[in-house]
Amino acid sequence: MQMIVLISLIAFLVNLPAGYMRSRSVKYSIKWFMYIHLPIPVIIAARIFSQTESVFIPLFVAAAFAGQFIGGRIERLRC
Repeated sequence: MQMIVLISLIAFLVNLPAGYMRSRSVKYSIKWFMYIHLPIPVIIAARIFSQTESVFIPLFVAAAFAGQFIGGRIERLRC
């Protein structure tokens, strides 16, 4: 259970700056696409390394989405 929380936290924290930078780039540009997709290998590696079951992937995706969303909100509120 602790590993699931840790991977969710990693997914959130890795996507937080990516969401921040994504919101500063032009929508549908290469940078925008990269900021969304570059954190995915980190999350996959953490899941494989910890041998976590694939049942928890939706939780990790939700944590990654939350990181992207909140990172984008931080950028918009900052301006």
